[in-house]
Amino acid sequence: MTNVLIIFTDLDGTLLDSNTYSYQKAIPVLTTLKNNQVPVIPVTSKARLEVETLRQSLQINDPFIVENGSGIFVPLDYNDLTLPKSNQCGGYYLHRLGFTYAEARQGLEKIATVINEPLQGFGDMSEAEICHLTGLSSDEAKQAKAREFSEPFVTPKKVTPERLNEIVQDLGYRIVVGDRFCHLIGAGAGKGKAVQWLVDSYQSARPDAKITTLGLGNSPNDLEMLEAVDSPVIVPGNKGIHPGLSGKEWQVAPAPGSQGWAEAVRGVVLGEQGKMGKMREMRESV
Repeated sequence: MTNVLIIFTDLDGTLLDSNTYSYQKAIPVLTTLKNNQVPVIPVTSKARLEVETLRQSLQINDPFIVENGSGIFVPLDYNDLTLPKSNQCGGYYLHRLGFTYAEARQGLEKIATVINEPLQGFGDMSEAEICHLTGLSSDEAKQAKAREFSEPFVTPKKVTPERLNEIVQDLGYRIVVGDRFCHLIGAGAGKGKAVQWLVDSYQSARPDAKITTLGLGNSPNDLEMLEAVDSPVIVPGNKGIHPGLSGKEWQVAPAPGSQGWAEAVRGVVLGEQGKMGKMREMRESV
């Protein structure tokens, strides 16, 4: 039976260093994975344009999951999956699990009405305001603002996360709560659901293969993704493991950011001695 390895990864604070967004320390491992045809699939809260820029820099052509599992993009020239010719979007096959952006904006208005507090989403902000709040450059803010399925908004201070989540669920939506921003997503969206859909698609394309999945993340936002893979890896921050992921009996990367990502992947894929043997066993990838 052919062994197939698929790697799912968060970006900020995981593959990308927290402060600099650098992935330089992961390049040798990424090159090895690419040479051995192992898919590296971003699973992120970022918008499509943001991920496209990163994929061009990394020179990878694998599928990717955006906006907290709201949309899955598969390049039309990607030959390892058999997908319908419908639902084409800008050079990709699109499988949408969440809102349209218009629905997300309407949902934000409904939440604001219930909590009787104005909510400021990315759609209400200028690029300059997003730059100020996030530290992104003007070009990066423009890409982050180009949402298609979800709406990030400034986390309200007068409502507890628990109450906010209860309100959102009552309205039939989902929410990813963060310290600075929340993300309003559709009820059918989620990183774990998106990962499972892709795994099922790979399995359908290779019914006789044994698929093994590795997932790497650094925050509670990644919990659903980590629970959906065979080998979850927590990438610590500069101050250690995020409290929201503590207590999990999962592998912890030996360092933060891209260095920890690279060492963890190398350990899982290449083995402790860094030999290519195990990689070659998995070489005939999806």
